[in-house]
Amino acid sequence: MNMNNEVIVLFGAGSIGEAIVRRVAAGRNLLLADYNEAKLVEMKQHLTEAGFNVETFQADLSSRESIKTVVAKAQSLGKIMGLVNAAGVSPSQASPEQVLKVDLYGTDVLLEEFGQVMAPGSAGIVISSQSGHRLPALSQADNQALAMTPTEELLDLPILQPDVIKDSLAAYQYAKRTNVLRVAAESVKWQARSARINTISPGIIMTPLAVDELNGPRGAGYKKMFESMVTKRPGTPDEIANLAELLMDRRGAFITGSDFLVDGGITAQYWYGNVSEVRNNGVQK
Repeated sequence: MNMNNEVIVLFGAGSIGEAIVRRVAAGRNLLLADYNEAKLVEMKQHLTEAGFNVETFQADLSSRESIKTVVAKAQSLGKIMGLVNAAGVSPSQASPEQVLKVDLYGTDVLLEEFGQVMAPGSAGIVISSQSGHRLPALSQADNQALAMTPTEELLDLPILQPDVIKDSLAAYQYAKRTNVLRVAAESVKWQARSARINTISPGIIMTPLAVDELNGPRGAGYKKMFESMVTKRPGTPDEIANLAELLMDRRGAFITGSDFLVDGGITAQYWYGNVSEVRNNGVQK
């Protein structure tokens, strides 16, 4: 099969994104987009030396116009068969407003703009986060609003205002919950193009962004978290990429609009604690 006219697009020149495209971009044109030009140069060198056909594009995920230029560039390279969004900012890196603008609004713009041009049989992955699974259940009305509100009105929703979003961590959690909801909603539109889109919600994965978090004010809590996990360690980019490869491959053709929590079981611990203690206390029978 000749894949020379096929294109894989990666937003976010980081460890997880690189691990994914190493699995799905061989023999295809690979377009890397990131805000940080130095990261683009570094990743292009890694991948070019490994035999990949790579082009780069400096882009701003928080800007619709910037995303449109990436779409146009990708189209000029061939049929867009894959989209990976591994871009974003962490709570320790940005203000609540920036987190919502990049991780929430920007991700939805990406889904919209690429959803109009994906080739039949193509697939996409959005890298979300376990943080979205740490929010308490939202009302059906809030879920519907986060999933279905027109993108340019999203940041005006009452649930995303400062009286609710009091810090960057809350902004991050709402952004990641919204990612999952928007992917499910947008997947219906992608289906009209015979394309698929899913999310992966990783736990703590050893990337430069995770290192920032581990060295930040919540670092001690993360390290304590590892001790309670069955793995006794954080995850690796390759463990996320293994799943992404399946979801983007023809083997995953029956999977779309879904979210996959990959966190070593820590979210289950967060919500349900010690199952034996719960049962002994008579809460569960």
